[in-house]
Amino acid sequence: MRIQIILPALFFLSLTACAGNPNSPAARQCEQGLKTAYQELDLARAKGFDGTVEYTKAAGLLGAAKIQNEFGKYPNCIDKVQRARQYIKKSKH
Repeated sequence: MRIQIILPALFFLSLTACAGNPNSPAARQCEQGLKTAYQELDLARAKGFDGTVEYTKAAGLLGAAKIQNEFGKYPNCIDKVQRARQYIKKSKH
């Protein structure tokens, strides 16, 4: 009887341990990058650049980065944020 309770509990704990550490430098970099990129995206929209292909790509990447952040995939989040910020810069030209 105890084994039926312990095994699922251990499995659940091992799954939660796979998530990234939300206090790690990568987590903070991802979170700050998202904040900055969304501010830049809002500024680009306010300046009328929201109809560009680059703007749309950036918005899509930021949405994906936010999901990566939620799942603790911080290196993937950081990569997507950096690419999104490049698209935001390109959308202004």
